[in-house]
Amino acid sequence: MADQYAQFREGDGPLEIPAIRWDEPPEGPVLVVLDQTRLPAEEVELVCTDAPALVEAIRTLAVRGAPLLGIAGAYGVALAAARGFDVDDAAQALAGARPTAVNLAVGVRRAQTAYRAALSGTGDQRQAAEAALEAARALHREDAAASARMAEHGLALLDELLPGGGHRILTHCNTGALVSGGEGTAFAVALAAHRAGQLRRLWVDETRPLLQGARLTAYEAARNGMAYTLLTDNAAGSLFAAGEVDAVLIGADRIAADGSVANKVGSYPLAVLARYHHVPFIVVAPVTTVDPDTPDGASIEIEQRPGHEVTEVTAPQVPVVGVEAGGGIPVAPLGTQAYNPAFDVTPPELVTAIVTEEGAVSPVTAEALAELCGRSRQVTI
Repeated sequence: MADQYAQFREGDGPLEIPAIRWDEPPEGPVLVVLDQTRLPAEEVELVCTDAPALVEAIRTLAVRGAPLLGIAGAYGVALAAARGFDVDDAAQALAGARPTAVNLAVGVRRAQTAYRAALSGTGDQRQAAEAALEAARALHREDAAASARMAEHGLALLDELLPGGGHRILTHCNTGALVSGGEGTAFAVALAAHRAGQLRRLWVDETRPLLQGARLTAYEAARNGMAYTLLTDNAAGSLFAAGEVDAVLIGADRIAADGSVANKVGSYPLAVLARYHHVPFIVVAPVTTVDPDTPDGASIEIEQRPGHEVTEVTAPQVPVVGVEAGGGIPVAPLGTQAYNPAFDVTPPELVTAIVTEEGAVSPVTAEALAELCGRSRQVTI
């Protein structure tokens, strides 16, 4: 079950309400997520008391972003364990909520493995639930630390590729604190450049059809006092042609073993434009986003979203006469079919570098990625 309550904050500044948090009120443990479908109009927290509520929050994109999905998946398993629900059933439902983002399944498995190990060793379900919760909290802490290191490595790479500062960075979708235990992935690099006085302009793709760029990235950029400009996705080409883009920075939902990158649909055209205009195309993602079990881009399952996200415009916080709150306003003839993949895949030859918390890979090859993942496992062990 889930209910909602609002928390409003006056003034500007970095995001103060966390994207996700574990809480233990008298009536029992809950997982609280910032409902990203309600931004930027209002900051509302969604309270999940069981795994099905969290699955629904994930599917409706109330909670989203690859690293955060991993954290949410781990907490969801811990929530099921703490509340006495079937942990394996909860894990299966959570892992399948969004098929493209590999971090979700990674987080679920981590907490599930901790739960099973503790239950096998002690036979005590309470201790097993505590083990699952600690695994989720550890993943949360690790992601925050990884975010800081990605920002450091990404800024160093920008300085190497584009000496002199004054960076004009184009980004797509949302990759900030809303998707992370820290300050994000690609957005964290741009934010580091801003703090270092090296960001001249952040170009923000609106990111159709759900407008994560317009609603979320612009929201985070404004709160951090960054110089940013919003553009429609189909204006990116003219921006490149005018010489106004120095680098493209995006996140990733899954990186195949060969370096193919699945990210929010619209990323691949940016990679093609960047290659033609000799602009670095940089992917920023934690090592957990690299999936060695997915050999190449063709093997990545691409989530297909409902057609109404394209044929209707939804503005839940803007009252419109004759339209229910949360309902869509049709912008296409009734019965129009829509092609609405959530992601596209960029081949490795179009990626200048992949930046992780363990460093950058450039050029992007299967061998270089395998070596980086191997180093990461050794550090973890």
